[in-house]
Amino acid sequence: MKTSGIELAKELIENGEDFVIAKVVDTKGSAPRKKGAWLLMRKDGSSVGTVGGGVLEAETEKMALKVFKDKNPFMHHFILTPGEEGSLDMRCGGNVDICFEYIDDKNAEQFLRDFRMKSTAYIFGAGHVGMAVEPVLRYVGFNTVVIDDRKEFANIERFPGAERILISDYRNVFSQINTDKDSYIVIVTRGHAGDYEVLKQSLSVECEYIGMIGSRKKIAYTFELLKKEGVPQEKLLKVHSPIGLNIQAETPEEIAISITAEMIKVRALAEEE
Repeated sequence: MKTSGIELAKELIENGEDFVIAKVVDTKGSAPRKKGAWLLMRKDGSSVGTVGGGVLEAETEKMALKVFKDKNPFMHHFILTPGEEGSLDMRCGGNVDICFEYIDDKNAEQFLRDFRMKSTAYIFGAGHVGMAVEPVLRYVGFNTVVIDDRKEFANIERFPGAERILISDYRNVFSQINTDKDSYIVIVTRGHAGDYEVLKQSLSVECEYIGMIGSRKKIAYTFELLKKEGVPQEKLLKVHSPIGLNIQAETPEEIAISITAEMIKVRALAEEE
């Protein structure tokens, strides 16, 4: 079962099933979601993703279903501020512009090209570094999935813009996500045990990038454990560790910048191939 918008969209295209994408293209004021947020609507009325919830989401879903009839793309300007003419009367206020587009086999190729630019960053660890890096990665065009085994850390209050938040034991976490060649794995859990479990599984799945935080001593120890379990050295050499470009980063925010810069570089090189 595909659990994120990206995974579902790719599967639907492969199976020849059409769908509608409703995407936030501009916002003003304190809108519930920012530019880039989107919702995928299927013909049966089921959807994945969100453009902000509440009345805005309900109206967006109604409009998305109507697109299946005429199949013409359009943009709608939503007024959220209570009291204004035509407003949805949402407490958050502000304005939101949402673009609606029908996707089928006639425009799937272009959609996939655009879609590929939205690689997914799987952030393992919702602590200080995870919280700092998630919005930065989203700002530069990555979809973000945050994963932690603690619900007090992995929640919508701390990560309101993430496409998905998953609370899971790290030992079997990859049974709940589907990575592909556009996936970037960021390992910043709270300790050695979590890093080891995630890295061990990451080396066996399809992805474009694996980065793991840690001191050189801790990294060497983790690699040695994996080699004893039969992981070949050439696989370990593909891991970006210590994670991020060497800019002498110290704070979580600085580390977030170094991680993002490295991932931008890897993504750019991948798109040239």
